[in-house]
Amino acid sequence: MKIFKFGGASIKDADSVKNVVEIIKTEGSSNTLVVISAMGKMTNAFEEVVDAYYNKSDDLPQKLTFIEEFHKNIMTNLFDKEEAIFQEIDVLFGELGWFLARNSSRRFNYVYDQIICFGELLSTKIVSAYLSKIGTENFWFDVRSYIKTDSNFRDAKVDWELTHELINQKVDTSKINITQGFIAANDTENTTTLGREGSDYTAGIFAYCLNGESVTIWKDVPGVLNSDPRVFEETTLLEQISYEETIEMAFYGASVIHPKTIQPLQQKNIPLFVRSFINPKDKGTKVSNGARLKPLKPCFIVKKNQVLLSVSALDFSFMVEHNISYIFQKLHEYQLKVNLIQNSAISFSVCIDNKFNKFDEFYNELHSQFKLEAQKAVDLYTVRHFDDEAVKTIENRGNSLLTQINKETIQIVIQS
Repeated sequence: MKIFKFGGASIKDADSVKNVVEIIKTEGSSNTLVVISAMGKMTNAFEEVVDAYYNKSDDLPQKLTFIEEFHKNIMTNLFDKEEAIFQEIDVLFGELGWFLARNSSRRFNYVYDQIICFGELLSTKIVSAYLSKIGTENFWFDVRSYIKTDSNFRDAKVDWELTHELINQKVDTSKINITQGFIAANDTENTTTLGREGSDYTAGIFAYCLNGESVTIWKDVPGVLNSDPRVFEETTLLEQISYEETIEMAFYGASVIHPKTIQPLQQKNIPLFVRSFINPKDKGTKVSNGARLKPLKPCFIVKKNQVLLSVSALDFSFMVEHNISYIFQKLHEYQLKVNLIQNSAISFSVCIDNKFNKFDEFYNELHSQFKLEAQKAVDLYTVRHFDDEAVKTIENRGNSLLTQINKETIQIVIQS
């Protein structure tokens, strides 16, 4: 069985839905399970609903109306007004309204998951209905009855044993199956979500449980590139890449496939393809076990707007284990993600991501105990399989503040 995953960009409007349906017809006429995300930027729109509802904002009705009109505008270009899909979508909006009216919980993460799931439910209903309209038989199902998790809302952990049992009992592998990415349910049937890159992970879960032939993630790029085209003018398509290399690149911050998606595939040696829904005839990138990087070129990863922090003892004594342990504890408490570490006898440097804007609080707590030197708004470049030319390319982007090298990887902190 083949597993396909389509993200929001692939179904952002009516023409996009038609394109996705054509790919499904051409590439997966049977024995295919299709995982679909929320349409376009609808996850962001539903997050605004969550915030407005949770904070009792006056503009909640307008935000709900925007979402409803967005979906119905797409449907108007795909269906006749009297078709049953309009009623099905009205039922889903009714269920959302019922939750908003009846919910009494103030747990933000719980509320988030109960609302955000409607993006995927709406998108999959529409794609499934359009497949049926053009004569392609398919089976839509609610993934929350198949993937079971704990109750860690917004970052739930999969109950693999129960999930494997349910998927193998319920999925008809001879059909085209349409279901949702990102969402699941706990043992009390409350909706949970799988965290970052949850839809890709959903595809990996189904592939693992069904011993899938392959997973294909359809994106708006030709495949996995050796650098981000938004940052570098020249990019190269990587035709093949290993599971291990993909995990390494993701660890350093590349927007490739998340390691939690790779891990279940790696366990059963299931290949992953990253292909373009814009040019579906192109082969894209194959990720598989032991595949040598092809072509073997430097791969560039950049993390913007970092903070480079140097820490030393006030009395110029050595930075020993208990000092470093304490600093890491505080970095964790203030949600400061460490992307590079370098230490010497009397100093300790880290390049950190200040995503949650808590660095100043961290600094204020530690500056009376240590000598701190911080440089904000720096960029961290990581190059896998570097050569002299690749290093010069990075160093030409600004003032090099710190460099760290191992056999395969160089990291350079640049102040531009």
